[in-house]
Amino acid sequence: MVLDLHPTAVVHHDSADAIPNIPQPKREQPEDPITIPSAFDATNSEESARKLVRVIYPDWKTQDIELTKFTDGITNTLLKCSNKSHPVPDDTAVLMRAYGSKTDVLIDRERECQNHLSLAAYGLAPKLLARFHNGLLYKFVPGAVCSVAQMSDPEIYSAVARRLGEWHAIVPTKPGSEDEKFGNTLWGIMRRWADALPIGTDSQEKLKQTIETELEWLHGELGNVGVQNGLIFGHCDLLNGNVIILPKSGKEKTVNENKVEVHFIDYEYATPCPAAFDLANHFAEWVGFACDYNNLPSKSQRRAFITDYLISYHAYRHQNGITKDALKKEIEQLEQDVDTFRGIPGFYWGIWALIQAEISQIDFDYAGYAKLRLGEYWDWKKTLGGDKSESLREQVWGRE
Repeated sequence: MVLDLHPTAVVHHDSADAIPNIPQPKREQPEDPITIPSAFDATNSEESARKLVRVIYPDWKTQDIELTKFTDGITNTLLKCSNKSHPVPDDTAVLMRAYGSKTDVLIDRERECQNHLSLAAYGLAPKLLARFHNGLLYKFVPGAVCSVAQMSDPEIYSAVARRLGEWHAIVPTKPGSEDEKFGNTLWGIMRRWADALPIGTDSQEKLKQTIETELEWLHGELGNVGVQNGLIFGHCDLLNGNVIILPKSGKEKTVNENKVEVHFIDYEYATPCPAAFDLANHFAEWVGFACDYNNLPSKSQRRAFITDYLISYHAYRHQNGITKDALKKEIEQLEQDVDTFRGIPGFYWGIWALIQAEISQIDFDYAGYAKLRLGEYWDWKKTLGGDKSESLREQVWGRE
């Protein structure tokens, strides 16, 4: 029996034997963004943002440009720029993203731009309108920013799973080759971050050596885990603020009016990686920046997410479909791989936060955040020897 479904549908998996194929969307060649030879000035943010927007919309009057600041992120400045004189302001609204101070040490901005253009070609990112010296302007995606509490809503996480399956199925990976060992992938990014760690004090130098040793060990242990079907193009920063819940009515209709649909934004950390890492990282983001580990998904929630993810993935990817039995095996394998990777997001963002603590001008306790995230990694590593972890995170992760 063949399922007659669109990948946005929620499936009762015990009632079907196969998944239908969904044709991959035709790739369109995106237009090159305008290059604006100026920068966003954070000391005069409103005037600066309006000047940048008027380069792409010169007919907009300065007094009609309304600015809304988003505060969900802790890396960049995000401003929604809309024309209040327009009948439907969101139809022409623009999102301005100005890069955080000195974040080039963390993020390859040229690659970020190429990521955006590649995703836009497949209809998975809004149109990139312009680049300026320290940021981007792109079409605003109407909708509601997902809250931390909504991450565990079955309708929302099912929609995230379906969209992520689509991402991983249709966007090609370009891992490149920076060296034979790490490459331009998740592992290469962590290596570059480790190289950039501060060494101004004896304790910092010792911590850097520890991080480098752990990275070598991790790559040896997990470098070949979860790559049975190759690397995927991972978002790698799928926190609540980067998930937009799309409206069910208006100009941008959802494919299935009865189901929630979501869109992902901010692609600066997107890179080839094992699918298990992208999923494990998303699950880690259910706790928010406050790191409330009670919000981590249970085993049953992770299984439901992974099932919807794989159905979407195969609906977009496979030419001959996949049987129910084969799907069941893949679900079990991906559950195992995600479980294996559960400590790596803490290591990844822990290194990131150590660097941000040195360079960022944003009012956030990066040093404290680094300690929490690296603690997740050490708690995970303790369990590898068979020890029972006393950490709340590991205990909640094991809930049925």
